[in-house]
Amino acid sequence: MASARTFRKGVDLVAARSSALHAPRASIGSTLLRRELSSAVRAAPRTPSARLTARVAVPQVKTQAVRYASSSSEPLAKTQLYDLHEAHGAKMVPFAGYSMPLQYADLSHVESHMWTREKASLFDVSHMVQHHLSGPGAMNLLMKVTPSSLDKLAPNTSTLSCLLEVGTGGIVDDTVITRRGEDSFYFVTNAGRRTEDLAFLQAEIEAYRAEHGADSIKWDILEDRALVALQGPKAASVLQPLINASSAASTDLSTLYFGNCRELYLTLPDGSATPHPLLISRTGYTGEDGFEISIPTSGAPNLPEQVVNLFLTDKDTVRLAGLAARDSLRLEAGMCLYGHDISTAQTPPDAALGWVVGRDRRDPATANFNGASVILSQLASPKSLTQRRIGLSVEKGPPAREGAVVVDLADPANPVQVGVVTSGLPSPSLGGQNIAMAYVKNGLHKKGTQLGVQVRKKVLKASVVGMPWVESKFHRPS
Repeated sequence: MASARTFRKGVDLVAARSSALHAPRASIGSTLLRRELSSAVRAAPRTPSARLTARVAVPQVKTQAVRYASSSSEPLAKTQLYDLHEAHGAKMVPFAGYSMPLQYADLSHVESHMWTREKASLFDVSHMVQHHLSGPGAMNLLMKVTPSSLDKLAPNTSTLSCLLEVGTGGIVDDTVITRRGEDSFYFVTNAGRRTEDLAFLQAEIEAYRAEHGADSIKWDILEDRALVALQGPKAASVLQPLINASSAASTDLSTLYFGNCRELYLTLPDGSATPHPLLISRTGYTGEDGFEISIPTSGAPNLPEQVVNLFLTDKDTVRLAGLAARDSLRLEAGMCLYGHDISTAQTPPDAALGWVVGRDRRDPATANFNGASVILSQLASPKSLTQRRIGLSVEKGPPAREGAVVVDLADPANPVQVGVVTSGLPSPSLGGQNIAMAYVKNGLHKKGTQLGVQVRKKVLKASVVGMPWVESKFHRPS
């Protein structure tokens, strides 16, 4: 659940921006796609129009500084599936230091998006950073750097959480944390935050070891694993017949619910089992049912490609999908993209993610996670927040994209800036309806509030709506 996921802080967004600009059309012309992709890389952050009268404090959304791989002298890294992407006609783009597929030759962005909503798509997310933390101090360390009640997680269950900045409680990164055992945790962090996350975790772990001993925590970055996401309503029906009966854990996926994981073997075309079990987690970044599958490569470098080819056997059900579809799917599902919708400039309550703070971790007398005093004060007094993350439904016209100014139309002749769009595009699932995520001044976040968004020198009407725009279809116990 990753997600997770660089052009202006994450090519996930560039993917969407370059393709979704033309989302209402049946397909995306390659010339237009290249033009938008190129301009997205070169573009400087947009600034509010000087013509707007800014008489109120405007929420500030901090865009993280990111290495643009395309302008770096460092060569782009390749995931274990790079050759497969090229063989399938992928449009490759730089993202977080990797060469990643934006979309494929067989489907346009919109077609790929809808394929995921209706059937099943396979995403390569091997650029994400997979971690394993273990030892007697693993639990305490993670409960210091996140606000989640990880001690309440049963083995092989997970939760979405946030790494928090010391003192401020700002969001260092979003992450999905899985408890594998009593003192063993697996978690995934965003590719575009790799440098920052590793430095953050290293400092926290070293401080803990200095107090509790070098053997209190063992931290491994799982570089020898690929990661793919099989997403869509037919994901389970595709995966189930591939599960090998020799797996020690239950092989019935109907009892593997959202937020749970199992180690299972797959059956290869020759009838043999995969040389290693795969960690299969029922989660994802699209709002659809699906799985993220961590594939060990130690002693089996071709295993990721073998696994992907197993899924692609049924071309009528499974297709490869890239960053473009990934971004539009996650936005419809109301999921945040780090560096755009969340950053160290926001705490979880600012970002409407207060629910990641465990109920039993809200006592100021005992809360010991980073930024606890700030975050708990905000939860206790929501009116103290200066900004709120919201969803917007924008009237027909050009889409409201990141950086577009949100205004209060109480006085239409003299609109006042009250916020900024962080993600926006025409929704493929909603027939091209313009949707956007934004931060606005506290008090203007309630559903039904009428606002305006400045797009191409024109102010379009917008309404605050609940998220997600497309209902999530996670597999839960009935």
